[in-house]
Amino acid sequence: MPGTRRIGLLALGGIVLAAVLAVIGHLEVSDDLDPWSLTVSDFAVSDRGGVIDTAMAVLAAASLVLLPALRRAGADPAPLVLLTAWSAGLLAAAVVPTNEPGTPMDTAAYVHRYASVLSFLALPVAGWLLARRPADGAAAWLRGLTLASLVLAAAMIWSAYPGDRALLGLIERLLILTETALLTTLALHLTLTRVVGASAARPTPARGA
Repeated sequence: MPGTRRIGLLALGGIVLAAVLAVIGHLEVSDDLDPWSLTVSDFAVSDRGGVIDTAMAVLAAASLVLLPALRRAGADPAPLVLLTAWSAGLLAAAVVPTNEPGTPMDTAAYVHRYASVLSFLALPVAGWLLARRPADGAAAWLRGLTLASLVLAAAMIWSAYPGDRALLGLIERLLILTETALLTTLALHLTLTRVVGASAARPTPARGA
């Protein structure tokens, strides 16, 4: 379909922009913050409304851009609802701050935490369900990234509670990278499917014509 490739490219652009903003946000924060043990949210709260919060909002928007193309491609409602939940949770986490590191959690911090949990779990499940539709190559990537995301999410839960936050920041960043790769795979699939489909639809010239 004519719009599918454009949607995939727009989503890819948003994902790249969000990644660049996230890197800039990490470079701008205080050197006293430890990325190995502190989460991305801990970095973001030191610069409320800054580039890390903007990166989260951009990634949420890039994810929502994929919805109409996935619907037209025949995706079932369940993964679309989960992808919407991922975007909503990500946007809520960007708008509602967590607490400053080392301070007691307040209501906003709990909203931020559970919005983040919703996002981290909704996206890999959506990816697994969507893997039933794409071509074999994309399906394999989606399933692999889904499994990696779930393993990292479990490791993050362990670190946040019985693990005394051991390497929590590192685990979360690996989880974010994996889930961003999952989104990138979806966007690439939509983009490349349009190209392949156009090539397949082009009639073969008759011999001697």
